[in-house]
Amino acid sequence: MFINVGARTDITHYYSEWLMNRIREGYVLTRNPFSPDKVYKYRLSPDVVDCILFCTKNPEPILDKIDEIRFRGFHVFFFVTITSYGKDIEPRVPDCRQVIQSFRRLSSIVGKDNLCWRYDPIFITEKYTIEHHLKCFEIMAKEISPYTNFCIFSFVEMYRKLAYTFPELRPVSEKEKQILLSEMGKTAEKYHLRLQTCGDGNDYTAYGIAHSGCITIPIMEKAIGQELKSIRPKPARKGCGCLPNNDIGAYNTCPSGCRYCYATKDAALAAESYRKHNPLSPLLNGELLPGDKIIQAKQESFLEPFVQLKFDL
Repeated sequence: MFINVGARTDITHYYSEWLMNRIREGYVLTRNPFSPDKVYKYRLSPDVVDCILFCTKNPEPILDKIDEIRFRGFHVFFFVTITSYGKDIEPRVPDCRQVIQSFRRLSSIVGKDNLCWRYDPIFITEKYTIEHHLKCFEIMAKEISPYTNFCIFSFVEMYRKLAYTFPELRPVSEKEKQILLSEMGKTAEKYHLRLQTCGDGNDYTAYGIAHSGCITIPIMEKAIGQELKSIRPKPARKGCGCLPNNDIGAYNTCPSGCRYCYATKDAALAAESYRKHNPLSPLLNGELLPGDKIIQAKQESFLEPFVQLKFDL
């Protein structure tokens, strides 16, 4: 199985101490977000956890902990989001130049096959124009391409909550998409980056852009170096092609304040959750309550036994 530590909140940035405590103790608890009295218990052991998936906007806090994670037998894969937005959109995300420096250090630790740059979500405003995106994507691709093999991007999804958290946001038009796709495809080819979409069912191969999930058998086999069983994707939403993965985070706990975020409905609640966070708790957010029902999660390895793969680098 794959453990995800970034789909509901940025654990890497804000809760890395808690994560290391969970890894050292060998288990983690996480609430079912739709049935909060149900608490799932996951063993954090490399015999059932084939890879820990880190999704973050700031990998810096985990860099000095990766050696211990791997020493304990875990494979790791990182998705690092680096965008061209400023503090008006991502108030507490480090400056992109700082994150690029951390990205370089991360690549030297885990290798290019275990690291992906994400440039998303893409949206258009009076400030963040098509020209802005194309210019910044070119600059970033030149800086980042020596340290990873591929980049994933997506166009903003108009979640219902954005009507009040980001009322001026609008969908990217088809004409705008075509311009972005064409030029970003050319830039990716120029810098030898595989460019692919996330959560988009459309075919963009004419622009040199692959349609694929973020967590797929080829990506994971190359990162782990071992063959996976035949696993069916488990889409998180329409257009998603990702393999099954289990998130151990909690919604409304990321204090970054990104205005487009789907996982935080209330910035004040997220800030309060972060303030009250106990790094020694088995739960990321809060403590066990008297009425909680702890359920041992079903876990099994996706690896084919004793089949080690070799790839030309």
